[in-house]
Amino acid sequence: MIPLEKAVVARLESFGERFEILVDPNLAARVRQGQKLDIEDVVAALNVFSNASRGTRTSDESLENVFHTTDFTSIARRIIEKGEIHLTAEQRKHMIEDKRRQVITFIARNSVNPQTGHPHPPLRIEMAMEEARVNIDPFKHLDEQVKETVKALRPLLPLRFEELRIAIRIPADFAAKAYGDITAGSTLEKDEWQKDGSWVCVVRIPAGIQGEFYDLINKLSKGEGQIKILNQVY
Repeated sequence: MIPLEKAVVARLESFGERFEILVDPNLAARVRQGQKLDIEDVVAALNVFSNASRGTRTSDESLENVFHTTDFTSIARRIIEKGEIHLTAEQRKHMIEDKRRQVITFIARNSVNPQTGHPHPPLRIEMAMEEARVNIDPFKHLDEQVKETVKALRPLLPLRFEELRIAIRIPADFAAKAYGDITAGSTLEKDEWQKDGSWVCVVRIPAGIQGEFYDLINKLSKGEGQIKILNQVY
């Protein structure tokens, strides 16, 4: 567990109740982005609170009513993934700058100016992001943040990415929940709901985020999703 002085509150409100845990903001961001970390390494206490600042613990009855379990690990993971993480101004600034650097580096490495065939320098990308007033969310997946950034930059900066067209099948148990995250991090070309409740689709993603996107699919489907590369698009 992390020291208490390094922790911030992660909060989820549901059914009129508030559930709080104490987390390391950087590790919580990694969990939220799909990394498989041990929850005990992320939190400062193995308790769920209704008010963490007062040390008021949530009753088992409330946990059962909302989460259908009293298991701390599963509850904490859900609070981190779906709730709000309350950062100090300095923490938020640091995390936003770190994510901004990741986005700039990705675009510089994976795109070219179609007019010249050469990459854009990172400084030019950064200046265009400032001009376009790109909003960086430190908790978004890199693939989703890159997609939103590129959309904002294209009116200002000619960009061409090598993309992959990928066919995906998500089993029925995970399909409804996976739909939003998959479409947020890719360009949906076509999709269809199957009679058995599963969801199949064809999407395009920048080739540079292939690994991260596969990790996302595996996380959303608990390893049961099927992925097939159809072709590369330039």
